[in-house]
Amino acid sequence: MNFYKDKIIFTGGTGRFGKIFKSLYSLKNILYPTKKDLDIHNYNSIKKFLKKEKPKIVIHAAGISRPMIIHDNDPKQSIQTNIIGTSNLTIACMQIGVKLIYFSSNYVYPLNNKSNKENDPVLPINNYALSKMGGECAVQMYKNSLILRIAMSESPFVHGGAYGDVKTNFLYQKDVANIIPKIINSKGILNIAGKTMSFYNFAKLSNTKIKKLSAKKILKKKYYEKQIISIKKLKNLLKS
Repeated sequence: MNFYKDKIIFTGGTGRFGKIFKSLYSLKNILYPTKKDLDIHNYNSIKKFLKKEKPKIVIHAAGISRPMIIHDNDPKQSIQTNIIGTSNLTIACMQIGVKLIYFSSNYVYPLNNKSNKENDPVLPINNYALSKMGGECAVQMYKNSLILRIAMSESPFVHGGAYGDVKTNFLYQKDVANIIPKIINSKGILNIAGKTMSFYNFAKLSNTKIKKLSAKKILKKKYYEKQIISIKKLKNLLKS
């Protein structure tokens, strides 16, 4: 498959990541349908659009993320969009024979101070992560698919403070977007993340006024020194 030639449908083009992706890849072969064109809550809407456009690939980035509290306050909305919506899209891709690339989250892994690999056990850390894992369950049943477990943040860093004593390997959205064309031929599950550093040093890359916080003092017994995911598989793919 060729990212720059094959027809691709990208869901979530009006979202925070979608806007960045579209600004980088405003190409004739990539379609960014509106909800009116393709409504992931409606299976018939999806199937009709896919049959009409006949894409080779669907990149599924549409979903509900922030504010995180919405997944606690309105879990129905989270279930309908992130789980049922993804399931609808998976079935449609399966029926028509279109490759599906699904944006999941590093938060499906447990907090355990490990560098979690793609085949490690999962334990979603909150309702948002549960909703992304629910979507994964459908996508994993379709063999012509790729699940991306992404450690991603907006730029500039959106919070006023960041932990100086917690190591992470998040990437900014633009860096993630730059990786996508290079991994579209992969299948299965793939972690997407970057260089390991403290949350504070990562945040400071995009916000020099960030305040350094102590997770050990704030979180106490819930403190974990590392919140990272393994990118060995990603590095091997990018080398090839």
